Amino acid sequence: MVMLLITSLFRWWYSDGFSERLQITSVRLESMIDYFSFSLLLKTLFSPYRQISAGNVDGSLEVKMRASLDRLFSRVIGAVIRLIIMTVGAFVAGVLVLYSVVGIIVWGLLPFLPIVGVAAMMMGWTPGWIE
Repeated sequence: MVMLLITSLFRWWYSDGFSERLQITSVRLESMIDYFSFSLLLKTLFSPYRQISAGNVDGSLEVKMRASLDRLFSRVIGAVIRLIIMTVGAFVAGVLVLYSVVGIIVWGLLPFLPIVGVAAMMMGWTPGWIE
């Protein structure tokens, strides 16, 4: 009876449990990518940043040049801010991918940790903080 339970646990752990873990990881990555909206940031990279009135300006050459420089400055500021957000998002994505890979590896090794613990106990090993 116990052997059947252990066999069923291992079968679930390495089939359905593993696929559920991969699906959770995939959803977490997709959610993070959606949160930072990389595609939208790339599409609007050189769009003006919070510029409400960027339409055509009537007036003298000086007024038109000032409006043109304002629009250019707003686009540069928008590009810099969007690049910073994308850089932070890429860093967070990298950390999340690393965390996910470690989590999947630990998921695969976790059922064997009791066996390792029993073997270490039989060899007489004790953790350093106990000595």
